[in-house]
Amino acid sequence: MMSDISPGEGVAELSFMPMQAADLDEVLKIESVSHIHPWTKGNFSDSLAAGHWAYCIRPQVDQMVKGSYLDPAVLWAYCILFPAVDELHLLNITVSPHLRKLGLGQRMMAAIEGVAAQQKMPRIILEVRPTNAAAVTLYQKLGYEQIGVRKNYYPANPETGSREDALVMAKSIKLEP
Repeated sequence: MMSDISPGEGVAELSFMPMQAADLDEVLKIESVSHIHPWTKGNFSDSLAAGHWAYCIRPQVDQMVKGSYLDPAVLWAYCILFPAVDELHLLNITVSPHLRKLGLGQRMMAAIEGVAAQQKMPRIILEVRPTNAAAVTLYQKLGYEQIGVRKNYYPANPETGSREDALVMAKSIKLEP
């Protein structure tokens, strides 16, 4: 059985590998326990087919500890990004429940911001549930500001059909001349 990673181990270097169709079963295991209304295999497949930038995040091979969360065969997190003309839209970012509160989300966001800068995209935009306090707090800490609300954006309760608004947040990315 895998042991939980300790905060000291959280310093492992992250490896962002392009998400492949073969990764989807592992992605769906994390997705299904992480979200009120998880993406389906079809949602992920459609993103891959559309050419969205999809990454699986694992520890780097040189950090390898077989049978632990430092095993590069273990998926730590993933993200889906949609590159638009002048902004990068973060569609999905999810960290395995066993690895939360270790700074992975913050490190992933820093890497995503680096990609945006490298690709000359001056802004990152995302939607987040107002009830996802941990994510809202992280985004605010990283300098994202609310720029709007999308009414009834997220499914909230499949039995009642109720929906939840989304906060639209954005951050300007400093581009090198």
